[in-house]
Amino acid sequence: MPKTPLAELKIRRWKKADIPAIVACQQAAYPRLDEESLQDQRKFELQLAAFPEGQFLAEADGKVVGYCSSLIVTIDDELPWHSYDEMTGVGTFNTHDPGGDSLYGSDIAVHPDYRGRGVAAALYKRRKSLMKRLNLRRMIAGGRIPGYAEHAKKLTAQNYIEAVRQGALKDPALSAHLKAGYQVRGVHYGYLSDAESMNFATLLEMPNPRFDPAKRLIAGAPIRKSVRKVRVCAAQYQMRPLADWQQFAYQVEFFADAANEYHCHFLLMPEMFTAQLFSLLPAELESFEAVKRLAEWTDQYKELCLRMAAKHGLYLIGGSHPALVDDELRNRAYLFTPSGETYWQDKLHITSVERQYYGMQPGDALKVFDTPVGRIGILICYDVEFPELTRLLVQNGIEILFVPFAVYERKGYHRVRYCAQARAVENVIYVALAGSVGNLPQVRSFLINYAQSAICTPCDFSFPKDGIIAEAEPNVETVVIGELDLNDLSVQRDIGSVLPLQDRRDDLYETRGKTKVEVVTVR
Repeated sequence: MPKTPLAELKIRRWKKADIPAIVACQQAAYPRLDEESLQDQRKFELQLAAFPEGQFLAEADGKVVGYCSSLIVTIDDELPWHSYDEMTGVGTFNTHDPGGDSLYGSDIAVHPDYRGRGVAAALYKRRKSLMKRLNLRRMIAGGRIPGYAEHAKKLTAQNYIEAVRQGALKDPALSAHLKAGYQVRGVHYGYLSDAESMNFATLLEMPNPRFDPAKRLIAGAPIRKSVRKVRVCAAQYQMRPLADWQQFAYQVEFFADAANEYHCHFLLMPEMFTAQLFSLLPAELESFEAVKRLAEWTDQYKELCLRMAAKHGLYLIGGSHPALVDDELRNRAYLFTPSGETYWQDKLHITSVERQYYGMQPGDALKVFDTPVGRIGILICYDVEFPELTRLLVQNGIEILFVPFAVYERKGYHRVRYCAQARAVENVIYVALAGSVGNLPQVRSFLINYAQSAICTPCDFSFPKDGIIAEAEPNVETVVIGELDLNDLSVQRDIGSVLPLQDRRDDLYETRGKTKVEVVTVR
């Protein structure tokens, strides 16, 4: 039986006191959406502060029954696709630009008990009114297609959207968007972590028929979004005997200076490169004892890396270093930031050598680091040989994977290298590797090293023909530097020769972690 429109429905702007009710409405409207794709009270407060004129709610029966949020942006029509996080500043609306030309619909939601009663239509009407009043060129949005999962086995996302557009199928979100007047400009992958939509989303546009370009140009001159490029430096670090700590510090400073000289955003150091400090310990120490003594240098190591990160404005992945955690030794990779923050990722798969000689224990948490210049992941050496880890990271939005490694000889290196190359191809990401070379005579705990640091890419037309941006000569001390275009990844995920992320058979298999991947916002 058709539902009747609400007799008493009020559309108004948010107030700060409304936000707990808006959070509750969101949770009711999206019960199956990943938690990381939802907004919390703090982000709603930031949205209201950034653009109070663009946030509306629907009130009926004395409670909030729907809401919508929006901001003003400018996007490049030649490359219009952006993820939700890029467009909205990870939900904070710090990307709001009063000089932009498009009203971006960040979210619209109606409580399930009030659907089909004109709430969404009333919210859309208020949004359209705002677009016309501000003389904006259009409204745009990334739209979910939550009905697609049921049809994914037989229909591509494009075919499903066309079937909804033709009226042959009905989608809970897309049908409402089309009814409101949106046009589908494209379909793209990776807008949100959204299992119901199989991670696909539509790019929606609603032109403003009353748009006056001259008036808008006077009101605010928009600029185009710049191409997102980052420069990565991967060290190939030579192990050599040390006379004292300062000699070690000089060597680390050399690599930081090199990364800065070539204007790099990231510097990657090798796994356990701090094992060079074994040469300062008594030669007769057993490996178990030596690695515990090495962990005692953690504070000095962190101070050195933080100082280099701050001095040169680098995101410095400090290879890895043994960390004592509740009486357990972990092989821990640290991320040091220009602002003085420190983050970490433990190695999750421990080799037999690490267990037998060092007593290392595996970590139990997988993290994504959302930096201001791109989402990254860190997998230490052996971890990259387990493809499930990288897929979980990609499902949470990483664009670059950093792999610090340490191996003894060429066979071990090629295990790491071939797996890293495969992770780049099958996930359409960049993978940077950094290893150590050279030897430490008279040190029982860390004998020989082999490395060829490299930066790997997907294998498609936007990338080098062999999938390698840069690689070092084997077994010499040097750096590898590459410029990574993150927009190329977005394009290739949509129009590549093959589409390994979109063509997965989720009806046959899936990759799902037993613990949640932690997304860490890096300042």
